Amino acid sequence: MTSGLRSLRDKTLAYLDRDLRSSRGGEVRCMLDAVGLYCKCLRQVAKEDHSAITKSELTFNLHAIIAGRLQGDKEPTAYLVYPEGNWIEIGQRTPYLAIGSTAYGKPILDRALTFDTSMRTALKLAYLSFDSTRLSAADVGFPIDILTLASNEPTWRQAHYDYDDLRDQRIWWNENLKRLAIEMPDGPWTDQLLANQDPKRLTLVSDD
Repeated sequence: MTSGLRSLRDKTLAYLDRDLRSSRGGEVRCMLDAVGLYCKCLRQVAKEDHSAITKSELTFNLHAIIAGRLQGDKEPTAYLVYPEGNWIEIGQRTPYLAIGSTAYGKPILDRALTFDTSMRTALKLAYLSFDSTRLSAADVGFPIDILTLASNEPTWRQAHYDYDDLRDQRIWWNENLKRLAIEMPDGPWTDQLLANQDPKRLTLVSDD
């Protein structure tokens, strides 16, 4: 997955495809090898285009998430590659990776997602993160593609959803979010801010 200028993405992936098909890429046995080759191609594109991109008042902003499992890997893994060609790997301290418009959906993941979260719950959190972003960011919307890769399966599972496909989940979340806000415990902090609704603070006004 990538975010940023499409021209940078297309050129980097073209170089990557070229190197994978030739001896330039060497032997790619694990995801770390694949990420290293991608970073090499990304740095080549940066060397060739960074100056021209900057002069055009654009930003060299290609981010990528590279995930999967190759024959040399014990389990599936994922990497977040920055425009500079450095990367971080998913793990206990970094249970999820995100690119693109992340501001609106990130709080849900930060609050509820851990490295040990079940895949079923993680899928729900991922959808809620997307839905929060969709609601608040004008440039994000359906359709949504979701892929999963289990440790004991050789291939990815993929699903494509349009707006109406997740209607029940969207309605359930909206209704329950409102209900939880209403049911949230009151206390001195609400009384202090809503003094006019506190019977003990009402002032009796009479014409007598």
